[in-house]
Amino acid sequence: MTVTKKNAILRCVKVFVSYSFKDRKWVAELATKLRAEGFDVWEDSLVEPGANWPLEVGRALNSADAIVLVVSPASAKSDSFIREMEFGLTSKKFRNRLIPVMAKKTDRIPWILKRLNIEVGDPRRISKRIAKRLRESEAA
Repeated sequence: MTVTKKNAILRCVKVFVSYSFKDRKWVAELATKLRAEGFDVWEDSLVEPGANWPLEVGRALNSADAIVLVVSPASAKSDSFIREMEFGLTSKKFRNRLIPVMAKKTDRIPWILKRLNIEVGDPRRISKRIAKRLRESEAA
């Protein structure tokens, strides 16, 4: 496989996906599509049973280059989703690299995410737009 400049840049980009377990099927499809775009995607299925969950999530967040926040009625009520969102919002390294996506329509969207251009659509289309946004942030 020939590695283009675009893919070479994206291969080193680590993406943390924050979501509710109730949206697992939708997120699995999005993660597959993001990997096809050349991203290194971390999702909680990588955490071994019995591992220190908060420690593993913290490590993944600290090593991430971008965060995708999967918004749904379930994630809007999730304490861990809110903590991960707050972490991304308060870290300068995620400027232009904190991307909210809508998995399921909800009116309980945190107000700040409305200002970040929420991606809406199916995982295939959303993954393409995420790739574009991250390429643009890399070039800036």
